[in-house]
Amino acid sequence: MSRPLRLGVVGLGAISPYYLAAAERLPEWQLTAVCDARAEALEQFPGPAARFRDHRTLLDRARPDALVVAVPNDIHLPLCRDALTAGVSVCVEKPLALTAAEGSVLVELALRCGVPLMTAFHRRYNDAVRALARRTTGREIRSVRVRYLERIEEHLGGEDWYLDPARCGGGCVADNGPNALDLVRLLLGELAVTGCEIHRDGSGVDRQAVIRLRGRTGTTASVELDWSYPGERKDIEVELADGEVLHADMLAGHTGFKASLWHEYEAILTEFAALVRTGAPTGPGAHGGLAALELAEAAYRCARPALDATTAEADR
Repeated sequence: MSRPLRLGVVGLGAISPYYLAAAERLPEWQLTAVCDARAEALEQFPGPAARFRDHRTLLDRARPDALVVAVPNDIHLPLCRDALTAGVSVCVEKPLALTAAEGSVLVELALRCGVPLMTAFHRRYNDAVRALARRTTGREIRSVRVRYLERIEEHLGGEDWYLDPARCGGGCVADNGPNALDLVRLLLGELAVTGCEIHRDGSGVDRQAVIRLRGRTGTTASVELDWSYPGERKDIEVELADGEVLHADMLAGHTGFKASLWHEYEAILTEFAALVRTGAPTGPGAHGGLAALELAEAAYRCARPALDATTAEADR
């Protein structure tokens, strides 16, 4: 086997422990450097990797083969752009960028530079999801329902930017939506939004949403999102044309809060390593990352007339 790939991780927030643990377990990777703008986050980092406050300095001095980008959504574009321009492969947390326009810039840049770009849709690597996908292979699907329900305050890990629409890109549709929409795309391929209902809180943050979709062959799907759910439920239900109903519970068999993420992120970094070694300019999550952004924006547009009508009624 060739030498381990040098990995840099930018962002030592709530999701970074899963990447760091996966990099430590996998022989494909050597954690070379970490980066965070917060001095206290770097001080608390226990590993021997080099530490940087600025990602550009990391790219220049550590010279990683690849970079994990796990920072707030509004920083994805400039950070990924700098890495891709420097010829460094990128695995970026979902969503790919703050908007579809920004996501398109990154996909086009990766293609132009010939540098791998991957969006980390961790739920498609869930063992129950993979088993469900195998069972549907070659079979006609009648409908799909994805539920992605949680109380967001329990998942912040001290990162309040999730509740700032300007930094997150919205609320539950912008943040949880891409993961859930990607699961439908995994099963059905290309999709179109046919309807959406969104409920916002007093601060204007979307807390609940139902997105209705249709696949190319007419298969229907729905995505249910909730940021105010008492507990956590994340599952998929698939009805096949022959009437059989299949179910995948993404949390089953994983004891403990967010315990399912350990194996999902190990699978992400395994696939990312293969992508970096082959040098393919875009991986399975790159164009999918852009498609998820486009679907989320379509959901917001679809729901806007109803929201505008509700606002007008409240103003009377």
